[in-house]
Amino acid sequence: MLTKLLKAKIHRATVTFTDVNYHGSITIDTELLKSSGLLPNEAVIVADCDNGNRFETYIIPGEPGSGMIGINGAAAKLTQVGHRVIVMSFVLATPAEMETHRSRVVIVNERNQSTEVIEHQTI
Repeated sequence: MLTKLLKAKIHRATVTFTDVNYHGSITIDTELLKSSGLLPNEAVIVADCDNGNRFETYIIPGEPGSGMIGINGAAAKLTQVGHRVIVMSFVLATPAEMETHRSRVVIVNERNQSTEVIEHQTI
């Protein structure tokens, strides 16, 4: 049996731009990707803290150090610049993998710079 666990989360990042005409995805500052362990093309769920909308998309890397959090394509209609979002990725783990799994949570400031990284052990 597999259990779905949090892999990584960027907590309450501020949306810096939206582009409904782009073909889709979320653009995330490469430095935040490194801090969180999230990967380009990885599927993520994005939760908008201001309006409650949730959507699934995939990551494209943004300029390092830019603080960029851009919502592209149709999902751009579900949020707006200035909204706070939570970006989450999950993994499927076996019971053996659960014993060593650690999820990573990146807390950001108002400029989307990492201020704290927290790791949570599953078991």
